[in-house]
Amino acid sequence: MNNAAIIGVVVASVLLLVVLGIFFVRRPSREETSLVADRPPPAVSLGSRLAKSRNALSGRLSGLFGGPLNEAFWDQLEETLIAADVGPVTSARIVNSVRDAKPVDGQAARTSLRDEMVAGLSGPDRALHMTTNPSVILVVGVNGTGKTTSIAKLARRLQHDDHRVVLGAADTFRAGAIDQLRMWANRLGVEFVGAETGADPASVAYRAMERARAIGADVVIVDTAGRLHNNKNLMEELAKVVRVLEREAGVIDNVMLVVDATTGQNGIVQAEAFVGVAPVNGIILTKMDGTAKGGVVAAIEHETQVPVRFIGVGESMDDLLPFEPAAFVDALLE
Repeated sequence: MNNAAIIGVVVASVLLLVVLGIFFVRRPSREETSLVADRPPPAVSLGSRLAKSRNALSGRLSGLFGGPLNEAFWDQLEETLIAADVGPVTSARIVNSVRDAKPVDGQAARTSLRDEMVAGLSGPDRALHMTTNPSVILVVGVNGTGKTTSIAKLARRLQHDDHRVVLGAADTFRAGAIDQLRMWANRLGVEFVGAETGADPASVAYRAMERARAIGADVVIVDTAGRLHNNKNLMEELAKVVRVLEREAGVIDNVMLVVDATTGQNGIVQAEAFVGVAPVNGIILTKMDGTAKGGVVAAIEHETQVPVRFIGVGESMDDLLPFEPAAFVDALLE
């Protein structure tokens, strides 16, 4: 083989190696492919997240507004709102207000319904207030409502707003609750204060406040036992936690009641019981994406006079959304 042929073979070999090198460098590894697959899906509309409630309400209303505005219309409108768990009292009030507006046709009635539903949810202050340092957020509610997960999501939101958070596991009746909150604290990179199962919940709340002062944290979120609202002893234990936190902080800025939206009207009964024991000033409605009873927002606010501050619309850490009346009603009536 002459020199020219040898040089040709060498050049071809080098080019082949270069091409193969580029292919393997640019080809994503298994780890990179997994990371790409694990990225969150594109943002979806609130209407899509509330699809079950929207279909239960708007689906039935779409045919109703095409007919005459007679007595049967008003009766069916009220029944439709009740079926969406708006509640009989709140539904009657809304329908009477829409009727008093004297709409001339179905489209006008629909517009009036939308405006009345928004107006009924407008007015309350839904912001989280931080008047003390550290500020206290006490979270209460029954088992199975998504309370611990909501605490983690709330901590995540506060982190995004540059707050330093301490989580206190005052639900000492269940080892699983302590472990779950510790896991979330580790994942979020926030301070955690817990105790052994059966320890005094009020002492955990006290130590969480001490820890927050020691490290300069400005928010303490205290979890409490997922107690049944009709269990007298547990409700008295909650009242003790409230007294300790009020003594240490001067005031509890936010007492958040977590309610499972899928329970519908039963959530109102729970809310009324907790309001009688703790100074509840905000509600987190969870599992809104999995229920057709989204109308319970209107009922729970009307019956308890406590504002819904957040709604849970999914399982990711960013699926706890501030409640905005106009956006919510529009999503239901899409």
